[in-house]
Amino acid sequence: MAHNRSGRKLGRKTAHRKALMANLATALITHKKIKTTDAKAKELRMFIEPLITFAKRGDLHARRQVLKKIPHKSVVRELFEAVGPTFTNRDGGYTRITKLGFRDNDCAPMSMIEFVDMVSELVPQGETEE
Repeated sequence: MAHNRSGRKLGRKTAHRKALMANLATALITHKKIKTTDAKAKELRMFIEPLITFAKRGDLHARRQVLKKIPHKSVVRELFEAVGPTFTNRDGGYTRITKLGFRDNDCAPMSMIEFVDMVSELVPQGETEE
């Protein structure tokens, strides 16, 4: 029985999995949306949403807590200055996962993960997102 066991192993050892989540979170903060496999996107959502909640607080202790997970100061600065303040009125659900179909070579289910309120800022006025 698998009671009280959450999270996916993703076929990796612990250190590799932590580095993968830190790199995916860095890419998501930098590019505002990324395309990855379905399992990685669902796991990234569980990883990054508490970090955005810390970014909403904005104090020094919250910044140090995020730096434990993502050791890139420039990315954490962008999280606290650009991403965090956009979600001040939202209590959770900062990311959206959209299923894209299957990858050609191995038929892995692909998804796009993006910030919910940031997408409207990325698309110029009058254009649609494709």
